Amino acid sequence: MADETSNTAPPSPRVPTMDDVALAAGVSVATVSRALRGSPKVRSETRRAVVDAAERLGFVASRTASSLATGKVRRVAVLIGAPLTDWFSGSILDGIYDVLRAAGLDLLLYRVHDRTEREAFFAALPARRNADAVIVASFALSDAEQATLTALDMPVVYLSQRVAGHPSVGIDDLAAGRTATRLLLGLGHRRFVYLRAAPDRDFRWSAHEREAGWAAELDAAGVAASERSLLELAAGSGLGDEAAARLLTGPLPVALLAEDDDLALSVLASLERLGVDVPGDVSIVGFDGQRRAVDAGLTTVSQPVAELARLAAEAAVALATGPRSTAPPEVHELPTTLVLGRTTRAAPAEGRRGDASSSQDGRAARGPGGQPAATTT
Repeated sequence: MADETSNTAPPSPRVPTMDDVALAAGVSVATVSRALRGSPKVRSETRRAVVDAAERLGFVASRTASSLATGKVRRVAVLIGAPLTDWFSGSILDGIYDVLRAAGLDLLLYRVHDRTEREAFFAALPARRNADAVIVASFALSDAEQATLTALDMPVVYLSQRVAGHPSVGIDDLAAGRTATRLLLGLGHRRFVYLRAAPDRDFRWSAHEREAGWAAELDAAGVAASERSLLELAAGSGLGDEAAARLLTGPLPVALLAEDDDLALSVLASLERLGVDVPGDVSIVGFDGQRRAVDAGLTTVSQPVAELARLAAEAAVALATGPRSTAPPEVHELPTTLVLGRTTRAAPAEGRRGDASSSQDGRAARGPGGQPAATTT
């Protein structure tokens, strides 16, 4: 006779409870709850005994129950407007995640790409209240949006923005723009172009200050309006080809400062496909310091993105987990570094503004290829 088989599933193992942990540790259930929440009212040796018992039994505390007890959900929200595939977005998210993971907090990501999505996010936020702090990356909030967060008593950390009364981490984009422009002036160029993506009316990005620095440095050097131009590109493919074609309609040589490395690399590739001499006819400076830009030999302004992300995340963790402080919020402004590459050199004699050795701001200092020495802003 064939063996009979049973379809009855074996009984599930019993899930340990907080009562079990209390019995094993020799304390009350209330003490277990306080110990696992990290309450300062529990002595360190008692907390160790509770944690050891919980680990031995395989007990996992309910985050929902802990949230109800503490009013904390142990999450930090990151609000970002740029595509997640962007170098800057990916880099800061990596850095923020590492810090939050080490602190035992979850990362809650919100990507808003237009005004409608921004309005929907802030309209739903009061009902959600599903984060203990928010990091806003790179774009400025409106007064109404800031008021919504204030009304919720939601701590906010600004990354690459500075807002009065809030902790912030960033660089001085205006000063960095001036530094890059000073390099090009020091190389003797007399025609200048600033390359940027068409501005989004729904967002105010910190990178806009780079253009302001470019213009301010040219003003200080007495560069006429006829010797400078703004090259603006609409979003889409073929940006490098379009930029190259428009550059070549004007006189050469020319000095180009791009809003970011992606734009700079795109136009560099297009110009070199066309056989244009870079940097002989076109000197190019990017902004960001991406690894692929440095590897390609692009002269660029490097910003310490990993450090920016770390400081912003640490500030958010402190706000999300610690007691409220009456001390003034911390503001971190990190330096940028001008990294010299193969895409800049002294302008040809016929295209120079004059003898760079006699120009101002120490432009006589020379690095490789006749370039001014690298500087830190």
